[in-house]
Amino acid sequence: MRFDRPPPGEELNPGEVTKAREAASVIVLRDSEAGPEVLLVQRNPEARFMGGAWVFPGGALGKEDAGLEQTALRELDEEAGIALGDSSLLVPFSRWITPAQVKVRFDTLFYVTEAPDGAEPVCDGKECVDLRWIRPADALDAGRRGDLMLVFPTIKHLEQLAAFESVAHALEVARSRTVEPVQPRVVVNESSAQVLLPGEPGYDD
Repeated sequence: MRFDRPPPGEELNPGEVTKAREAASVIVLRDSEAGPEVLLVQRNPEARFMGGAWVFPGGALGKEDAGLEQTALRELDEEAGIALGDSSLLVPFSRWITPAQVKVRFDTLFYVTEAPDGAEPVCDGKECVDLRWIRPADALDAGRRGDLMLVFPTIKHLEQLAAFESVAHALEVARSRTVEPVQPRVVVNESSAQVLLPGEPGYDD
């Protein structure tokens, strides 16, 4: 991914590396006739961090949280009005760590879960101002057209989600794999910055 400047709230950090805060995010899926749909929420455009971006519900570990599972349940309820009630419904999917070159950093565990029957999400109107169910491939198309502001981790997760045939397929894959931390790297040159994933050319330079 190349960009002329970092997305909102993702300022590059020329100084000492900022410690990443623990966080949790929830990928909520439901089946449709056209394939699985994912719930995306739009962050308040006035927010300093990722204002206006479409993301999965989530946030930083709070002082009141016993762990990341509780963070995930709390954030999903607060931002999208979905109360799972049982942390066993959360399946670890991935772990992403913000590049060391960025000022605001998170160490985020992404969970995947199936939407409860009859769930009707409602955004809180503060942190999140809009939401929608959308097929991952359609979300990626909307991002390319500029209709949805998508940030790098969301894009990479949507690319993975687009390959699943059903919610059951996604949960099966999530349960069968080992979650390893992924930490992209930002490589800056005179005119732009490039986000690289481990294993990509230039990542270790």
